[in-house]
Amino acid sequence: MDSPGHIKIHSHTINVVPRYAETDRGGVVHHSVYPVWFEMGRTELLRANGVAYKDLEAAGIFFVVADLHIKYRRPALYDDELELETTSSKVTAAKVEHTYKLVRRRDGLLLAEGSSVLACIDAHGSIRRVPQFMHPAAVENPANQGPK
Repeated sequence: MDSPGHIKIHSHTINVVPRYAETDRGGVVHHSVYPVWFEMGRTELLRANGVAYKDLEAAGIFFVVADLHIKYRRPALYDDELELETTSSKVTAAKVEHTYKLVRRRDGLLLAEGSSVLACIDAHGSIRRVPQFMHPAAVENPANQGPK
């Protein structure tokens, strides 16, 4: 797999419009849909960084959800135009953490927020190191560069 260097985009926003099948009879999005949207956000964040999840899998790199938290603040409704911001908040040796914010576009109202921890595993289900390119690029601090 060709490495894109280091991940440079740490936050990415996608548009989501709830489909009828994702709602109850009252037009309210079912709570089970939010983790699916969060996965969409993670996938598109990777893609924005030039990485396709299928290429990671082909290279024997898999991510599984180890922890997931969602705070439902207001209901999302059928056919609302929503924005989901996904942020890669922390990358360690064997896990990647994300945060999520779902807002209604027309008024910016926060509908839900959450977080997840993904464990990095190999094709046999054993823990493995997160590939180096998935760690954020080090930001150079000019104050630490000494005299020229």
